Amino acid sequence: MLTALVRAVSPAIARCELTHLERQPIEYERAVDQHDAYCAMLERLGARVVRLPAEPELPDSVFVEDPALLLDELAVILPLGVESRRPEAALLAKTLSAYRPLEYVMLPGTIDGGDVLRVGRALFVGLTRRTNEEGIRQLRAIVARHGYEVTAVPVRGCLHLKSAATWIGGKTLLANRARFDTAAFAGFDWVDVDEREPRAANALALGSKVIFPASFPRTRERLEARGCRVETLDISELQKAEAGLTCSSLLFDT
Repeated sequence: MLTALVRAVSPAIARCELTHLERQPIEYERAVDQHDAYCAMLERLGARVVRLPAEPELPDSVFVEDPALLLDELAVILPLGVESRRPEAALLAKTLSAYRPLEYVMLPGTIDGGDVLRVGRALFVGLTRRTNEEGIRQLRAIVARHGYEVTAVPVRGCLHLKSAATWIGGKTLLANRARFDTAAFAGFDWVDVDEREPRAANALALGSKVIFPASFPRTRERLEARGCRVETLDISELQKAEAGLTCSSLLFDT
């Protein structure tokens, strides 16, 4: 059964870490409502949603994608690239140990899960301010034992690789190709974001649907023109925390 692990929005989300965005006021109650709508859509599209409680002292903890990588055979717990977020990993590990054997990337290696784009047995990992070469080296050694191939991808001008490219089915990626090295993706097809919507590359493919932010209507038109069945969500408050749609859940089969 497809399971989506989520964590409630922290009341401290206004103190979130930011790298490429200027800080704006975040309306906490509206962020909670948007996250609830996100969870409801995951359930409507067939996922069993497991909800973890909010962590008042961890502003970014709603973004459960970053502290762990969930694969079919194991969960890899990740040392996040920002020190203030590292306690999130230990909390998440306690929950994930019920579902998968755990392995760990260790400091001085760093990886954010938002930098890991999985397509089948291939893991493309962004080299960013949050993810370094030592983290990628350790991850490669861990997952090679299970038949996964890791490729490093230099990223520029955005937080994570999945801020710039996400898988939307088959061999197709939604992407802002100006923000990463595309050489690793030979043989892939592309849906390019509209140039007026440079942050529109993060979508969440779930079953036969693509969940997509309501704030990027021009890129949505491009997805639909390629035959994607798009479901839109308003995540405007979470976007102020430099978030995309993949950030707020860990999806895995149980």
